[in-house]
Amino acid sequence: MATITRVELQMVDLIPKVKRVDAIQSFVSQETPFVTIYDSDGAVGRGYSYTIGTGGPSVMALLRHSLAPALIGRDPDRIEGIWRDLLFMTHATAVGAITSLALAAIDTALWDMRCRKAGLPLWKAAGGSRAHVPLYTTEGGWLHLETAALVDDAVEMQARGFRGSKIKIGCDHISEDAARLAAVRAAVGDGYEIMTDANQGFTLSEAIRRAQLLQEHGVGWFEEPLPGDDVGAHVELSRHCTVPIAVGESLYSVSQFKDYLQSGAASIVQVDVARIGGITPWLKVAHMAEAFNVMVCPHFLMELHLSLVCAVPNAKWLEYIPQLESITTEPMRIEDGYAVPSNAPGLGIHWDSAGISEKSLFSEIVTEGS
Repeated sequence: MATITRVELQMVDLIPKVKRVDAIQSFVSQETPFVTIYDSDGAVGRGYSYTIGTGGPSVMALLRHSLAPALIGRDPDRIEGIWRDLLFMTHATAVGAITSLALAAIDTALWDMRCRKAGLPLWKAAGGSRAHVPLYTTEGGWLHLETAALVDDAVEMQARGFRGSKIKIGCDHISEDAARLAAVRAAVGDGYEIMTDANQGFTLSEAIRRAQLLQEHGVGWFEEPLPGDDVGAHVELSRHCTVPIAVGESLYSVSQFKDYLQSGAASIVQVDVARIGGITPWLKVAHMAEAFNVMVCPHFLMELHLSLVCAVPNAKWLEYIPQLESITTEPMRIEDGYAVPSNAPGLGIHWDSAGISEKSLFSEIVTEGS
């Protein structure tokens, strides 16, 4: 039986190529923790997660002082057991973002190792439901952009074969959101999907008010209309809104998704592999959503989510927000607006190891006794 002998920890801060502003924040950097796991047979697996500009050092501290040392000597094939043990080991800080992000970096590394050993790409090892998935873009729909820029980007992406665009909403007055949506709809026509995202910026009354506007423009979904921890408010909103309610990027446990699904508070699940704690719980949420006949459309991390949405049968879209070009050797494959997962064994991400090391703000190796 192979055992884990060494864990390498690194963190890179990736600066977005474009300005990203939504209703509550500006996305100025992506602190990206990496975990690389080595076993006694010489196998290697690399995983990662992310923060939006803050919290990265706290994630690295939890990995260094608690989680990475607990991996030494473990059987890397027992992914479910390791994930559960690490969760209970950190029960005083779970459920929460820092713990989930740390667990995700480890869990994705273990899945990468498993797939490499098996000679399988993740999208097949985790289910193999489909060989490609349609893309929608968020990168040209940020809240600070002028209406003309929103229109230009949507038209360009439509010409490239993309099937939809996400427009950030939450302008000071509903009329401003209305004008932006109307302009994009007029430019792309009825056959192109428009999603909207409020980034938790509304009160219940304002979300109910703006729901009517979204219905008028045939919007595909109303994303994060309210604070993610208020399930009851989402239930009430769903009673007033025929547009599908999408939530998930601000939820950090399988049980939180269970509460939304059981109460009918969301009709689209946007589970984020980093914020839920890894591939292991991501698949649980996706299959649970399938049991409720609910679609999965994950948040961010397109390079990793590509394999996962192709693994399960109830994932319709992949969100296009590029962020890893500076630390990968090959881009995500796109054909006529569809993302195509890699058939290489592992996560399907072609890392530039030298580039990661060069850009790393934190680097440490954990071994037995260290």
